[in-house]
Amino acid sequence: MNVNSQLLKGTLEGCILKILEQDETYGYEIVEKLHQYGFADISEGTVYPLLLRLHNSGYLSANTKVSPYGPKRKYYTLTDAGQIQLQTFIQEWEHLSAIINQVLSNKEV
Repeated sequence: MNVNSQLLKGTLEGCILKILEQDETYGYEIVEKLHQYGFADISEGTVYPLLLRLHNSGYLSANTKVSPYGPKRKYYTLTDAGQIQLQTFIQEWEHLSAIINQVLSNKEV
């Protein structure tokens, strides 16, 4: 995995947590929401392993529900630990992006 995809993976985890903070949803719908936000090249093959890792880390809970359109779907919700992780991600992102913006604009502290 190159640096670009490592950076993307970390930011996608935070984006997925934010999407799930708003409402319970399933994997394909998360992919669609990411597309709507501008992540045009994100596929289910990228999102599903992230969902599994977030679930295994205790940040998401999952339950299976019947779908009116085919097979059962696994719906994910944010746990209390996931909410804390999301807040941590937001704080770290804001700090890091401020530093990067300073570097890119050649402004020293």
